[in-house]
Amino acid sequence: MKIEQEIKQSRFKSPHQKVAINLIFTANWLEAKQQDFFKPFGITSSQYNILRILRGQRPNKISGAEIKSRMLDRNSDIPRLLDRLIRKNLISKTPCPNDKRAADIVITKDGLDVLGEIDSHIDLSEKTAIRLNKDEAAHLSDLLDKCRG
Repeated sequence: MKIEQEIKQSRFKSPHQKVAINLIFTANWLEAKQQDFFKPFGITSSQYNILRILRGQRPNKISGAEIKSRMLDRNSDIPRLLDRLIRKNLISKTPCPNDKRAADIVITKDGLDVLGEIDSHIDLSEKTAIRLNKDEAAHLSDLLDKCRG
């Protein structure tokens, strides 16, 4: 459905305003789709992002500050997200021996298991939600990179 129909607005000041509104609307739409997708796994998209960061860092430990710098949503409340993942036994946190103010964070076996289960479903989910072929998806990604340029 066109953005004009989605938000019931037929005119925009410029094509640039229209694309900005469309990007925001689409990002929110995609976030809602992701939240629905992750709900059966008992995590949020931000928690999934943290687990992916930790799996990529494995076997090395990483600090909360480093996780925040790699997050898709850099406004996330990292301490709260980490505490929730600890309560679910998906990550572990130990005091950093070199810096008493920091903590070393690693993904647990349970965290890796959850990611493995999600991985088996995510490709199909992304292809279903984003109705683009490979070339179109690559081109759109390049255009979005150019926007942030």
